[in-house]
Amino acid sequence: MNDHFQQIVLNATGAESLSDAGLIQSLWSGYGKIIRCRLHGAEFDSVVVKHVHWPDATHHPRGWNTDLSHERKVRSYQVETAFYAEWAARCSEGCRVPRCYALETHGDEVFMVLEDLDASGYGERRTFVNDTDIRACLSWLAHFHAAFMNESPGDLWPIGTYWHLATRPDELAALDDPKLKNAAAAIDRRLNEARFKTLVHGDAKLANFCFNASGVTSSNDGNNVAAVDFQYVGGGCGMKDVAYFLGSCLDEDECERQEEELLDYYFQTLAKCMGGGSASLEKEWRELYPVAWTDFFRFLQGWSPGHWKSNSYSQRLARQILKELA
Repeated sequence: MNDHFQQIVLNATGAESLSDAGLIQSLWSGYGKIIRCRLHGAEFDSVVVKHVHWPDATHHPRGWNTDLSHERKVRSYQVETAFYAEWAARCSEGCRVPRCYALETHGDEVFMVLEDLDASGYGERRTFVNDTDIRACLSWLAHFHAAFMNESPGDLWPIGTYWHLATRPDELAALDDPKLKNAAAAIDRRLNEARFKTLVHGDAKLANFCFNASGVTSSNDGNNVAAVDFQYVGGGCGMKDVAYFLGSCLDEDECERQEEELLDYYFQTLAKCMGGGSASLEKEWRELYPVAWTDFFRFLQGWSPGHWKSNSYSQRLARQILKELA
């Protein structure tokens, strides 16, 4: 971090000095890093800095190195800064996000100074989840979707999620499933023409949820998680987030067994957050759940054929949707 960016951190936090407390993670495809900074003489002890820098050459783990891929990533960081600048303050404790202390775009660099969620009590990450963990994340999604119901996405992605069809022509071209390929536009259209829309997180996988380390809820809403990584937040049907999240932490048997009760829990929580249920919203979104799942399955089959998420549950839902469309 150069002197210019160090000064941004100092000015934003009121710290007298700072020190690098270590790398948290590198960003996808070499686009920068996330580090923790220790603060000296400030109100709080640490912040997390997300420092994005366009690489001279990119290396994608699965070989998707194209100009379109680069443009999508650049746009994603612009969207993330817009989210923190204009939307994050509207998130309640029920859909906790890190506080943002400073944002700056400087040439080919983006710099974000964010609350250290670990220091705020959300220091645990999950590789495996139990029912309580899953419900905590579904509750976060319900609160988030309720907070932004019927909002225009403004300068966020017009259509949220990192896999939506308009931004993934290369993966569609690589898809070796004629029926699914031919139905891709119709699947995308059904989701985009939903009557009820909100803002979707767009990358609501388990790895992007931070759990309360003490196991004690930190809000009156009873939510026990916070979420990070808002590069692909934008407009859409909330089922995109729900389907993608459940697919990130449940295997095919668990999906089959728990689908109904977990969707029930999500819709009950959404109704509570909105001050009352909407039968027409719930009917539409329940019908779009398998469509949203199939939409991601379509992307996955082109992006990484044979991925573990391309399981029998995904295939069953895809067959169901293809039959309906036919």
